[in-house]
Amino acid sequence: MLYLQSAMNVKEYIIKILDQQESVTGKELLVELGISRQALNKHIKELIENGLIYKIGVTRGVLYKKSTGKLKQRSRQLRRNYELTGLAEDRVYQEFDNLLGLRQMLTANVYSIFQYTFTEMLNNAIDHSISSRCSVEVGFDDYQVSFTIRDYGIGVFYSIYSNFDLKDESEAVGEILKGRSTTMAEKHSGEGIFFTSKVGDFVQFRSHSTLLKFDNGNQEIFLEKQKRIEGTEVCFKISRRSRRQLETIFQKFAPEEFDFKFEKTQISVTLFEDEFLSRSSAKRLLHGLDKYRVIILDFKNVRKIGQGFADEIFRVFKKSNPEIEFQVQNTLEPVDIMIRHVVDNKI
Repeated sequence: MLYLQSAMNVKEYIIKILDQQESVTGKELLVELGISRQALNKHIKELIENGLIYKIGVTRGVLYKKSTGKLKQRSRQLRRNYELTGLAEDRVYQEFDNLLGLRQMLTANVYSIFQYTFTEMLNNAIDHSISSRCSVEVGFDDYQVSFTIRDYGIGVFYSIYSNFDLKDESEAVGEILKGRSTTMAEKHSGEGIFFTSKVGDFVQFRSHSTLLKFDNGNQEIFLEKQKRIEGTEVCFKISRRSRRQLETIFQKFAPEEFDFKFEKTQISVTLFEDEFLSRSSAKRLLHGLDKYRVIILDFKNVRKIGQGFADEIFRVFKKSNPEIEFQVQNTLEPVDIMIRHVVDNKI
């Protein structure tokens, strides 16, 4: 086992190994180099991006080989523009599938996720955007596969804001995150964005001046203001080695005991309000949630809540909706104390 001191030495030694043998596995490199798997993956990624080595196979069958000459990273991107009138999302997906060989390139679970999210997001553009056109781009490299769908219409957050008579587009973000919020209830369940945001590694919705980002690897959600754009842009990325299963995500929020209906949702509380003190803030958070049977409230990064806020949720709303179960997670001690105070003293 060889212990190397610098990143350059590690990369040079990997190349040296591949000069002496045709191919090598990740496990063989770990034994030879004596470094962590995380460190090895970082060096391998840089070597691939610089065109010095390439990989073949997927998951546990991956082999690394030396490139003949300094080749560019093996990646492809394909972009198409479409008129939305009469467009069928499944046919567009099939076009990209055929041209890029997605089914052959992706594992079955990743392919299933990619097909579902792509068709759901393109269908949203077709039915909701009030746009005449859109652009679609699909790309992949050795590590991930991605798509970007951009329309030039009304904007996803503005559409919800105007149809539900909300205060602003930021409140519309909250309604979308709850799931089942749709401006076309006769044609759509409103579930597409919710489940798409859960199954990717990185998912981003940008419209007008609002940017909503999901970093599911780190379990983080970000809401930012950016330079205004027209319409809506959806970016989705997932690792080609991801072990996520679409069925697992569906089962979490539409479990068998609910007859596979989407009656369980998860709310990131910090995205709804700047302060969590008043009953009015709680009412905005609770708007539309009476359609669910289980509500998971994630209090991550919430440092404190007011008694009125907690009372409105855990006593008033609960008393009016006794069949609904609340679950809380990531509560700091002051938040936990206030919730228990209200619950323990409810009438």
